[in-house]
Amino acid sequence: MSELANVLIEALNDEYKARAVYQYVIDTFGPVRPFINIVEAEGRHINALLPLFHRYGIPVPPDTWKERIAKPESIADACRMGGEAEIENAEMYDRLLKAAAGYPDVQRVMISLQRASAENHLPAFRRCAARSAGLKEAAKVNTGRGVQAGGGCGCRRGGGGFRGRQCK
Repeated sequence: MSELANVLIEALNDEYKARAVYQYVIDTFGPVRPFINIVEAEGRHINALLPLFHRYGIPVPPDTWKERIAKPESIADACRMGGEAEIENAEMYDRLLKAAAGYPDVQRVMISLQRASAENHLPAFRRCAARSAGLKEAAKVNTGRGVQAGGGCGCRRGGGGFRGRQCK
């Protein structure tokens, strides 16, 4: 397999993986931010890579990540995992950009995807993690206990701690 094929397959698999994790969070904990926005962005990232596979005659690998992902146990855990994944994503694109030297079209797409991860997704996950940490502490102060099981963000649906389907 060519080096370009390896580069594109690694990038696509990373985007597939992120989308699968974020979709799992939505399916498990409901339509919470930033996951509802970022899962859509991951789909756009995948769609940005696919034309490159076609242009260079590289078979598109199937998305097999749904069954292979690490499953976060709470929204706080998911926010932490999302932030770590976006940092790893940016580092991966640094490496892949070097490997894609000589393919300016591939590099343009990868720079755009890397920028979205670093400038949009990572800050959103950092805010999510900070919000979750603050809510955990607030739950301990308000109830004398830790965060309610399964909620991950320190409040329960319908119990006044949620505005719509998100923690206040």
